Amino acid sequence: MKETVSPTTPAGWRRWMIYQRERFPFARHGPLVAVFSFAAVGYSRLLRGEAGFPEPAQLLVAFITALLFFLQLRIADEFKDYEEDARYRPYRAVPRGLVTLRELGWIGFGCGVAQLALALWLHPPLLGVLALAWLYLGAMSREFFVRDWLTARPVTYLWTHMLIMPLIDLYATACDWLTAGRTLPPDGLYGFLIVSFFNGILIEIGRKLRAPADEEEGVRTYTVIWGRGNAVRAWCLILTANLVFAGLAAGMVGFLPPALAILVPIYFFALFRARCFLQNPTGDTASWFEFLSGIWTLVMYPLLGLAPFLMRALES
Repeated sequence: MKETVSPTTPAGWRRWMIYQRERFPFARHGPLVAVFSFAAVGYSRLLRGEAGFPEPAQLLVAFITALLFFLQLRIADEFKDYEEDARYRPYRAVPRGLVTLRELGWIGFGCGVAQLALALWLHPPLLGVLALAWLYLGAMSREFFVRDWLTARPVTYLWTHMLIMPLIDLYATACDWLTAGRTLPPDGLYGFLIVSFFNGILIEIGRKLRAPADEEEGVRTYTVIWGRGNAVRAWCLILTANLVFAGLAAGMVGFLPPALAILVPIYFFALFRARCFLQNPTGDTASWFEFLSGIWTLVMYPLLGLAPFLMRALES
């Protein structure tokens, strides 16, 4: 089947504005990725015992590279899900002819060129970490060459795909520790990387928990795959694990009590909302999962990578 842009869609840049609004809204993803990448650089700096804020170039490269990685992930999903979208979700951008896979492929390639240029500009040894993330992204986009096997095992599918999160985070932290002349990450970074892994799983599950009336044919939500009760319990379990490792990561930089003082109330409120959904599974109660997953991430990263700087500044 030859892809063509539908003649009824807007021309030029307007269709790309529509695409980003529908499939990769920068207004939503930009702040989250900024917090994610800035906190990664800051946390690495804290572990190294460096005073003061990171260099603007480090923050810029970490942010743009991470944002482009997430865009590449979206593009990879468009390729992976094309046949399923064309069958069950023809209203999406690619099946309805707003953009083509070929065009998206070129954009993904352009993202890689930009990432390469940024790494060379900031610190050429970053290319090693960048290549590692690229290799994993490439294998993931091909479903590790065992698509049917993975599809039949939702848990394995989930954690293998979410491993890209700590790899992106590793690159963001490398914008600090590698540019500082280190050849290995600072001690204690593993806790922060595990937090990123669980954050990715939390968001992924949270956005695929739906009320019975909102389920769509052909859409593999976790409420369909696991059942409503098990899916909610899985989300709560990941949230709990995330809290534990966030506490570990906060303790590494001497910020455990303030971090827990903020995260624990959000944690119990999230458990309350999960119970509300189980008792009354509607679209409104289901929407809290995605919202709280995003809020949890937006709050957690500054607590680990930014707030400790402010605390040290006040104490000095």
